[in-house]
Amino acid sequence: MKSSIHRSRRAATAVALGSVLALTATACGDDGSGGAGVKGGEGSGKGTIIFWDNNGGVRTDIWKQVIADFEKKYPDIEVKYVGIPAASAQSKYDTAIQGGGLPDVGGVGTAMLAEVAVQGALEPLDGRLSKSPLNGRLSQNLIDVSKAAGGGETLYQVPTSANNGTLWYRTDLFKKAGLDAPTTWSKFYAAADKLTEKGKNAFGFTIRGGEGAIAPALDAVYGQTGITSFWNGDKTTVNDPKNVAALEKYVALYKRDTPSADVNNDFTKMVAQWDSGTIGMLSHNLGSYQDHLKALGKDKFRGIPNPTLDDGTRVQVSNPVDGLSLFRSSKNKAAAWKFIEFAVSAEENSKFNESAGQVPANTDAAKDAWIQRAEPTKLAAEALNGSGTKIVQLPYYLPDWNTISKADNEPNFQKLLLGKMSAKEFLDTLADQLNAAQADWKKNH
Repeated sequence: MKSSIHRSRRAATAVALGSVLALTATACGDDGSGGAGVKGGEGSGKGTIIFWDNNGGVRTDIWKQVIADFEKKYPDIEVKYVGIPAASAQSKYDTAIQGGGLPDVGGVGTAMLAEVAVQGALEPLDGRLSKSPLNGRLSQNLIDVSKAAGGGETLYQVPTSANNGTLWYRTDLFKKAGLDAPTTWSKFYAAADKLTEKGKNAFGFTIRGGEGAIAPALDAVYGQTGITSFWNGDKTTVNDPKNVAALEKYVALYKRDTPSADVNNDFTKMVAQWDSGTIGMLSHNLGSYQDHLKALGKDKFRGIPNPTLDDGTRVQVSNPVDGLSLFRSSKNKAAAWKFIEFAVSAEENSKFNESAGQVPANTDAAKDAWIQRAEPTKLAAEALNGSGTKIVQLPYYLPDWNTISKADNEPNFQKLLLGKMSAKEFLDTLADQLNAAQADWKKNH
């Protein structure tokens, strides 16, 4: 079953590429956009450009504010906004790549970046960025994530925002127990044990066992071992013996220091359980801040970046990065690039991320007052932009990454928690699939 899924995805990409070639001569609309094979042009730098928001509805209001600011500064450029729900953004791009009608500019997150780029739809941006006022003002760590997600060497996305793994902890429970903030993995494990009183339905931690469990588990594993690369040559480091030992320690928390229901936790269940109970710590991203604030009030919890090693070394896996891409088929790339530059300028990037509750990619925006007031975001920005932070780049560029990390191995992670699979078996299985996917990718690139 697994191999057939992989083959079908590769076949779908091949069909898409064939369709692009077949449509190259004809797929060009009057709106300045076309299919992936159309090269487009610089244009006059004036007129109309089309912008696709890949999180339409959720981000519509703030994007319309950014567009209004842009059109005020550039009255000879009109931006037509198209909001696309996040769940259908990938399929919308795939359809337009094959049939024409791509935008000039679009929101393309790192999770879909490789699939859009491999079909020839995106304009390389390294040269434009090197000559831009944005050069040197964007988080280098986020630029590196964007490049890695696009295949490793070329920038196809200017990052706008990032989330970050956050360890939320109950300051009231920590104070009562006489515990320090869980800033290191040693303090994290000590706190998980001390805060657990099963007779009182009190637990030190809640672990994510259901949908979306793999990324936080890998974050915990690499964070504990300090291994800084996902690959050693063409083989993944995911099943390195140090990672196996770290995973064994992490999953041993299940049922000892966590509720047994955690085996089925997706983020919604996990957050609701933490907000309504007496659980010491929760590992999630910045997105749940408002939920915690509403449920607990600002004085009972705190959000900090995931723990470091005892010597202060911070290693974390890459989080998906939101960003803007310039489409190769655009007939007005000059105007489209002006919009990207404007949207990621300090003032607009700050405004956008204050609304989105995420970390700005623009390092000047990351110093603004609202971030200093929102401590979890402030600390996340410092961690993401810190020169001492080492980011393990997850292979978003692999066409099979989502299948491997979700459909294939989320059920295995539940087996691991339940004692039906060892940490070594789990990571060896994951490694075998990743090594095969990497070999296939390299063969075709």
